Order: sequence, then C-alpha cells, then structure tokens
Amino acid sequence: MAAKKKGDKEVRDVAALRAMDVAELREKLADEREELMRTRFRHAAAALEKTSELKARRRQVARIATILNEKEQRA
Repeated sequence: MAAKKKGDKEVRDVAALRAMDVAELREKLADEREELMRTRFRHAAAALEKTSELKARRRQVARIATILNEKEQRA
C-alpha cells in the first residue's frame, strides 16, 4: 500500500507542534477548539464558503490532542 503524500505545510505544522511544550499545546488546543466552534456557527448560518474548512479544523484539533497526549504520557 502506498504511503499518503503530505503537503509541505502539514509536515512543517506537525514538526512545529511537536517542538512545543505541554503548556503551549494546551493553549493552542483551546484556541483551535474555539476556532472550530466559530467555524461551525458560520457553517450553520450559511456564511462559510469553504466547507472543507470544517474537516481541516477537526483534524487539526485531533492532531494537537494526539501530540499533547503523547507528551503527557511520556512525562
């Protein structure tokens, strides 16, 4: 099975997230969850032009939560 190609932005983003400490990740996670909530509201009000933004935000929240859990379990 072929490996998924990742965009350069996503790879840099994950590397930047992994470089953060636990406190920074918690803050970033809270910010991303708040932004996801705003995006959901905009979608419900039919003001969201790119609906793919919802999926991207959800994935970003999951990505940050995963990295945070990994770091907390190591500590």
